[in-house]
Amino acid sequence: MYVRHGAALAAYACSFGLDHSSAEDVVHQLFMKMLGEKPFTPRAPLAYLYRATRNASLNLRRDRRRETDLHDTEPWFVQHSSGYEQAINLQQALKELPEEQRETVFLKVWSGMTLSEIAEATETPLNTVASRYRYALEKLRERLGQHFQKRG
Repeated sequence: MYVRHGAALAAYACSFGLDHSSAEDVVHQLFMKMLGEKPFTPRAPLAYLYRATRNASLNLRRDRRRETDLHDTEPWFVQHSSGYEQAINLQQALKELPEEQRETVFLKVWSGMTLSEIAEATETPLNTVASRYRYALEKLRERLGQHFQKRG
């Protein structure tokens, strides 16, 4: 699970305002907790991982609110050097979205979750998740113009 989803979970944590190192720490701590003294297997492991990453990221962000100066040019995503500018433009556009919409887009596009899985992971009604996704895509198309290709 870590090999398959670790990088996406760290990027997801970055979407809540964490720097990449802190995001990786959140993910590592989450997996260590799952492998701890009393290992457990959640009913829906992927939904659990994203919900736990979200909660830990928000908690850490809240705890560090007065301490951390977040840099707008630190990439969330691992990309080739030729894609750096596009990655930063995308990050800026994502930051302009309301947090709920940003989270939904991230989970759908980068994590490959279905809208139903997102609803379960965020404990949000399916229709609300679908609306957030649709509104977010409209805003991203507006912001990014021709660089944004329609994803369904």
